[in-house]
Amino acid sequence: MSPVRRCSRTACGRPAVATLTYVYADSTAVLGPLATYAEPHCYDLCAEHSERLTAPRGWEVVRLADASGPARPSGDDLEALANAVREAARPQQRAAEAGGGARRADPMEVARRGHLRVLRSPDS
Repeated sequence: MSPVRRCSRTACGRPAVATLTYVYADSTAVLGPLATYAEPHCYDLCAEHSERLTAPRGWEVVRLADASGPARPSGDDLEALANAVREAARPQQRAAEAGGGARRADPMEVARRGHLRVLRSPDS
């Protein structure tokens, strides 16, 4: 027996990527990421069948996002990357800090703990 779970659709041998569950009381079909364990009341579907899934008239299809896929970068991620690039572009300041020389004091910096800095409010 293969350790890879296959699509539940008849004559489809592709690997499963999503799990379909019906909630009969709410007339809802829930399609989410592949479940950890194969359950008898759930259906494993391949990518093609999960994309083409339709529900009976009057039913609602709820598609849960797959968290294991690559996440799109947010504005915070891009800003953090830009700050890291700016910091890496200042080798003279970093060399002086590593050499034990006198560090140029930042007038906005109040305290420092490891790599974190406490900054003074720009209003004060």
